[in-house]
Amino acid sequence: DDGLSWREGEVLALFYNPDLRIARMKAGIALATLEDAGLWDDPVFGFNGTDILSSPAPFEFGLILSFTIPISGRLEVEIEQAEAAYEASLRRIVDREWATRMDVRRAWAEWTASNERVRMMEVMISGLEDVSALMDTLRDAGELSRADARVFTLTLAGQRADLLEARARLEARRADLLYLLGLPMDAPVEIEPEFVPIPPIDPAIDLDGALIARNTTLGVRRAEYRVAEETLRLEIRKQIPDIEVGAGYGNEDDDRLLLGVSVPIPSLNANRQAIGEARAERELARAVAETTYERLAHDLERALIDVRQTAARRLAVETEVLIGATEQLDELRRVAELGEVDTFLIFESVTSVFDARTRVIDLTLEERLAAIRVLELLGPASPGAPAPIGPGFATEAGEHDTPGAAGAADGATP
Repeated sequence: DDGLSWREGEVLALFYNPDLRIARMKAGIALATLEDAGLWDDPVFGFNGTDILSSPAPFEFGLILSFTIPISGRLEVEIEQAEAAYEASLRRIVDREWATRMDVRRAWAEWTASNERVRMMEVMISGLEDVSALMDTLRDAGELSRADARVFTLTLAGQRADLLEARARLEARRADLLYLLGLPMDAPVEIEPEFVPIPPIDPAIDLDGALIARNTTLGVRRAEYRVAEETLRLEIRKQIPDIEVGAGYGNEDDDRLLLGVSVPIPSLNANRQAIGEARAERELARAVAETTYERLAHDLERALIDVRQTAARRLAVETEVLIGATEQLDELRRVAELGEVDTFLIFESVTSVFDARTRVIDLTLEERLAAIRVLELLGPASPGAPAPIGPGFATEAGEHDTPGAAGAADGATP
């Protein structure tokens, strides 16, 4: 009722973001596989019958029921492989949740910057309208040529057109933000403009260690490597043959007890093709994990550099350019109150202040986006095991389970 803050927006996104809903539905597939993994093969019923046409011998038949006894340990590995796949799907949910939270912060910062630009343009246009009214007075008094007055009129018209464009961009930013939150574009919510605070980084922290331990994307890569490892183990276990045992009843002039045992001999095939493919998949998963870490480490270093450099540039504009332009405008206003009006210089001063404040807004946004990227790479402050999706994670109405570890471990803190 008091407006939607960015912290509340993150909570809404964790529950209602459409991409997160799909990620949780995909985890349900892995859960269904896990629930039925490691089951014995179904028994096989067989029937054999013989009727000798050239003799009045009785009809001969045999009934046999065969079972496969898994002595290879394949079923246990199937369960472990399904558990690894389910773990990987949960890690993807955590990664998607964390990325969604960071997307919300980025979209919130961009919407806030657009809102500030619109507000600044409205203030500037109001100031230019005062100057334009003064220009009209000077023109009517014959102290200003019509050509010079027309320059101000055209400039003011251009600024008004820019304001309309800025308002359109603001509406587009709002629509993008509402989509991330899982809300319709016409949702009756008031979004509070606010730049997400920059969390301080402990200078004593081991950034490389934190990246390895907390980054959610690396967590996914580790889980995917485990899936590949368990898949290779499963294919190797399939080399060991399972015993097929059958027993039954037959009749051939007299009652008979039928027994049968079959054991495949892994000499020609030995599941070599599947083992080779699984080993190659495991090496690929290893390489993907290693290159992902290298890329993320590079991105973290670049993001830290961007934060430092952008903060320095913003501080320079705030303390030098903006203060100087504001002091000049204030001085011109004091002079104007004494009766000495330099309209052209006032006009230039108003636009200079606007340009300086716009640069501060742009640099503040750039600094916040770089800081959000640092936080995204470092991961949740207290990473934990992914929360299982549990029963009833997706109902027919489209509602889904509570968020996983990325939402629960780090809370709503920046």
